Amino acid sequence: MVKEENQKIWTTEIKSQKDFLKGRAKKFDFAEYSKKDINDLILFMRMMMIKNRGVGLAAPQIGLNMRVFVAQLPNDDGSGYVGKFYAIFNPEIESISKKYISDVEGCLSVPYYYGSVERADKITINGFDKNGRKTKIKAQGYLARIFQHEVDHLNGILFSDKSKDLKKYQ
Repeated sequence: MVKEENQKIWTTEIKSQKDFLKGRAKKFDFAEYSKKDINDLILFMRMMMIKNRGVGLAAPQIGLNMRVFVAQLPNDDGSGYVGKFYAIFNPEIESISKKYISDVEGCLSVPYYYGSVERADKITINGFDKNGRKTKIKAQGYLARIFQHEVDHLNGILFSDKSKDLKKYQ
């Protein structure tokens, strides 16, 4: 499943990769993959997220056309991770709070840019775990922001599409 072209983060700097990132990912079909394939995919995506110091990673960001993402909250100093690690297949946001918060975001696939994005403070997300079992997660604050950012990736939406004050840094 993971090939050489999936060994790096795909970015908007390369037109063909940008075009891919802007497309809607295909539904993950559990019948197409073995449990080993699925576990290997999750481990690989987690390793890529950690290696690149991200807090989430959607499959399209490594060139895979499938609706799956991984995520984990960073610790206070950003040197590691805390709490539960998530791998969510075919996620859909079921509900969002009326309260929205604007905060600065960046993205591994949009290097050198950051900007404020308004997102719901609380969400409920439905999807499937690695065993194909239904899961429902209520998230708030930063975790809700991460989940919304990753679901956007699966829908071909980048944070830079939503930011009203995008800035470049070097």
